[in-house]
Amino acid sequence: MEKETVALLGLGTMGAGMAANLLKAGYPLAVYNRTRAKAEPLAALGARVCDTPAEAAKGAQVVISMLADDEACREAWVGSSGALKSITDGVLLIECSTVSPVWIAELAGLAKSAGAELVDAPVTGSRIHAEGGQLNFLAGGSAEALATVTPLLLSMGKEVQHLGPLGSGAKLKLINNFLCGVQAASLAEGLAWLERSGLDREKSIAILKGGAPGSPLLGSLSTRMANSDYTVNFALKLMSKDLQYACDAAAETGIDLTTATNARALFERAAESGLGEKDMSSVVELVRNSPCN
Repeated sequence: MEKETVALLGLGTMGAGMAANLLKAGYPLAVYNRTRAKAEPLAALGARVCDTPAEAAKGAQVVISMLADDEACREAWVGSSGALKSITDGVLLIECSTVSPVWIAELAGLAKSAGAELVDAPVTGSRIHAEGGQLNFLAGGSAEALATVTPLLLSMGKEVQHLGPLGSGAKLKLINNFLCGVQAASLAEGLAWLERSGLDREKSIAILKGGAPGSPLLGSLSTRMANSDYTVNFALKLMSKDLQYACDAAAETGIDLTTATNARALFERAAESGLGEKDMSSVVELVRNSPCN
């Protein structure tokens, strides 16, 4: 069975691995990235590297976006050389970026006007999961559209979960990242505290990992924090952005995410100190370097 022609917009921490897995699965693929040099390695794997989103989307049956935020997505879809300028009727659009539900609703309307249909399918997982084809897609949209793109999504991930109507994926992804961000901020403070207390760090972390606070996130981040290994799996500056989107989305339902506000303030200060481009686990350095009273 002939596979759909695909365009992928955005080849950052997650998009590059996703693109490589699409090619491995045999999908004809056009790619766009604002910094073209990041796209060139995929040319050797068979991708067509394009200079604009519109060029990448031309002739594609499925167009995927994996970008940093609402602003970057808006530029890629509806900017002066946006992808919507070159799509044709019947094309399916997949927004995999972690964006606001407000943007998803707006993009859905723009897609409909262009004769296309949108699925929102943000992912859980990190760079390692993207490279290994182990992402989990949190999908919102019509059952028919999702059924069409599920085989494609499974070439990049291990599971596709249909959560309901359009926007459902975006909402749960923000709840997911809110919980992750608050835990990462708390872990940074707790780890710096136990280090200053003179406790045996290795033994203390093992107890925390094996006890009630333990979680996959605590396990992975505590190791990175202890080893000061901040190779990017999830950029710190993006967590700050996600926590702001989460606060805004929760406020629309009357929920005040006070813990997210505090965690975001910590991430914001860490970004201002020069840690924005490092992994989010580097937030511990801000706490470690805070003066003793």
